[in-house]
Amino acid sequence: MSTLNENITKLDGFLERFRDGGIMNRIAGQDVFGADGVFQNTSPVDKSYICDVAHGTAADIDAAANAASDAFAEWRDMPALQRKKILIKIAEGIEARAEEIALCECWDTGQTYKFMSKAALRGAENFRYFADQVVQARDGQQLQSPTLMNVTTRKPIGPVGVITPWNTPFMLSTWKIAPALAAGCTVVHKPAEASPLTARLLVEIAEAAGLPPGVLNTVNGFGEGAGKALCEHPKIKAIAFVGESATGSLITKQGADTLKRNHLELGGKNPVIVFDDADLDRALDAVIFMIYSINGERCTSSSRLLVQDTIREEFEAKLIARVNNIKVGHPLDPKTEIGPLVTEEHFNKVTSYFEIAKEDGATIAAGGVTVGDEGYFIRPTLFTNANNQMRIAQEEIFGPVLTSIPFRTEEEALEMANDIDYGLTGYVWTNDLTRALRFTEALEAGMIWVNSENVRHLPTPFGGVKASGIGRDGGDWSFEFYMEQKHIGFATGQHKITKLGAL
Repeated sequence: MSTLNENITKLDGFLERFRDGGIMNRIAGQDVFGADGVFQNTSPVDKSYICDVAHGTAADIDAAANAASDAFAEWRDMPALQRKKILIKIAEGIEARAEEIALCECWDTGQTYKFMSKAALRGAENFRYFADQVVQARDGQQLQSPTLMNVTTRKPIGPVGVITPWNTPFMLSTWKIAPALAAGCTVVHKPAEASPLTARLLVEIAEAAGLPPGVLNTVNGFGEGAGKALCEHPKIKAIAFVGESATGSLITKQGADTLKRNHLELGGKNPVIVFDDADLDRALDAVIFMIYSINGERCTSSSRLLVQDTIREEFEAKLIARVNNIKVGHPLDPKTEIGPLVTEEHFNKVTSYFEIAKEDGATIAAGGVTVGDEGYFIRPTLFTNANNQMRIAQEEIFGPVLTSIPFRTEEEALEMANDIDYGLTGYVWTNDLTRALRFTEALEAGMIWVNSENVRHLPTPFGGVKASGIGRDGGDWSFEFYMEQKHIGFATGQHKITKLGAL
């Protein structure tokens, strides 16, 4: 495994070209300056300048949407096996540049090399998986009726917009873009303004793999400019978005006049429920992993711990010891487990909950402090002596911050777990099978894991209920979003047709 100094040296080489030329928009296979000039991209590690980034506006989005529209027919009609080969080459290109992607993402977002070293490979896996589905993606059904042979098929919906967040941006971009391309759609991608580096790498890799110009376009910018224009553009038929629930609501409003189809993967305040009959050592490992990995900046993090009162004291004592032992440090150090938060704005939001916890009457049992004065580092934090009505239990903090809440009975645990605006994931720890079946049936969440952390299986549906989103990703669910169903009925005889106006 490489050392911190080795990774810094490699990163410096990867970033050199961006320092010189910045990050341009990529439209119809050409580098394009932003209509509103540039904005600066900085690293959360030490607040240092990375590069200039094209500041895209509605004019850039219009050019990209037109390019995607112009390229759509050729990409849609390209033989499935040919499109499959291109997607596989993209996967191979990602694998070949995995280290570059990982190091750039660490510096851009503050995520640690420990986790980002695998993120690029997961992105390649997304492309390989959907490449394997290309040939049958448009298959339909034959549905017989007394007078008709009914045939269904699916067709790509057209040019689509993809808006991705700053937490694990490369992997999440491939999660959206790979199925869109596999379905036969063309794409306008607006990455988060805080993490533009790897979006640029992805479009380079795709074009080098043979993706025709205009099939994948990247426009950098801000939500109120480029993002709004993308959601409103009449040539964009659907928007796939990952981010905050409030932004998801705004996107729905912005796309209403053009009747956009939306897939919204939004926030969560996910419960992990630990019963006293669980394997407590494994539960402890999973609780820690699901809130403190990825800097706590993940929608599926288990940020509410509901722990049975009979084991609460023992479980929290072990939890505190482990949390205090988590290594915070430079994200390019392979030993670091938590790096800096992504931006100053987000750092201020997360750290504001330290005071909110005190105002709520909770105890800061671990963390609750910042680290150093160079970047946006905080200690992983645990709040105890909390209840489910506190702000720290109801609001999505989106950082390495866990709120522990005791419960007495299964009924009380279920009531607290569901007493929330969100419904993305839930995690249940119990060795009672009938309880697990009963509890998961009643738990209001789109995804639930029993005696496990989040283990993603690509064919399964990914998405939430309530304020956590609309629609599902994964497997055939992705194709249902990026494609339109089409029905054709063939008469099998001369059935009676009702005559109107006949003498």
